[in-house]
Amino acid sequence: MKLQLFLTIIIIDQFSKYLINQNITNNSFYDFLPFIKIINIKNSGISFGMFANVFSPIIFKLVIGCIIFFLILWFFNSKNNLEKWGLITVLGGAFGNFIDRIIFNEVTDFIFFYYNDYFWPAFNIADISISVGVILMIFATYNNYIDSVKRNNE
Repeated sequence: MKLQLFLTIIIIDQFSKYLINQNITNNSFYDFLPFIKIINIKNSGISFGMFANVFSPIIFKLVIGCIIFFLILWFFNSKNNLEKWGLITVLGGAFGNFIDRIIFNEVTDFIFFYYNDYFWPAFNIADISISVGVILMIFATYNNYIDSVKRNNE
């Protein structure tokens, strides 16, 4: 089941980016809702475009590859089921964006939330997956902490 989730995240992420790249030209947008635009923006940095044009693409690929390797090791060594679900969700998103970096040296972001002058940087399905996975891992860590406190108080 976890492998299916992992593959589904990658497929949905890659397919959504393909649709955006085929239907919306770079740096243009489509008004989807009054507070959401579907845009086509390329991100050569990491989260929120940080470190774009600071490091070479090969450095990004090596660092991200090492992080993915570490997450895979963590997944196989984890004994906590919720933590494993979080890790596999993070890994699905990480692989989705890593594929873009390997092929294009940049990631396609296309969901843009805004309200008047306030906005959240553009993101994609892989980013959502990574965020959800991190939240699951935080819950798993919290549950482990509560369980250990209960055991120590018994």
